[in-house]
Amino acid sequence: MKPLSTWLSITSLMLSSLTVAANPAFVPEQPLLVPAWESEAVLEGPESVVYDAQQKLLFVSNVNGNPNDVDSNGYISTLSLDGQVINQHWLDGLNAPKGLALVGSTLYVADINELVVINTKQKKIINRYKAPKAKFLNDVAADSQGNIYVSGFLTNTIYRLADDKFEIWLDDAQLEQPNGLLVEGDNLIVGSWGVMTDGFATEIAGHLKTINISNKKIQSLGDKTPAGNLDGVEADGQNNYFVTDWMQGKLLYITPKGKSTTLIALPQGSADHTVLLEQNLVIIPMMLTGNLIAFEIKK
Repeated sequence: MKPLSTWLSITSLMLSSLTVAANPAFVPEQPLLVPAWESEAVLEGPESVVYDAQQKLLFVSNVNGNPNDVDSNGYISTLSLDGQVINQHWLDGLNAPKGLALVGSTLYVADINELVVINTKQKKIINRYKAPKAKFLNDVAADSQGNIYVSGFLTNTIYRLADDKFEIWLDDAQLEQPNGLLVEGDNLIVGSWGVMTDGFATEIAGHLKTINISNKKIQSLGDKTPAGNLDGVEADGQNNYFVTDWMQGKLLYITPKGKSTTLIALPQGSADHTVLLEQNLVIIPMMLTGNLIAFEIKK
């Protein structure tokens, strides 16, 4: 394992200090993150990471190529909680796997236009659900009833797997290219990318939105102030959110009122991270550098 570059820690502290000095009323009480470890850069387009507490390991999706190509190059890796690669090709046979959600020993994977279901004990694919009209399935989240939600990036849709049926649950331009998903009680928190203008570029970047699961009402978190081209969304346990900005390479901290500050400056490609509150860790897949970067949450 190699240590994180010194500039990463220094840049993070400088950004926090400058933001507080410039606008102290704008900044919530922020957690202090310090570099913990980074994995070897052997992964291929790592997009999402989840932690299996039973097996005490990390599952990581590897796009391995163009994120839209049906090429059977994608795979899932396993890593230890300190970033050591256990099995780089733990499971092959995917196309461009992105978001992950783990429910017990069942791993749900968003793979372009289908939801792939993997039994982690048997290490095999047990089901595939085609997503109607999907172009770029992205993140995956599970609710307390075991329903699975998947964001339909590029099509402004959210799909749901319920009672063995995978179908469009919500189709609305207000979603503004939904990416990261997080279930919180009766709400689905959505990290929007923003309305795209040229390729993946946006004139106005995205922000966090909430969807009431019962009535599907969409609301913006705060006053719609742009936060970034949002990717992963995770709770901090105190009603705030750790959110990645893929294009700018940032880890953001966003309050329930939508106020956003930069915690860490990273290279472009910071993707769908995980937050392990018991271990005080934030673990971020870096798609363009082929590794995971972990930070310890100091209390």
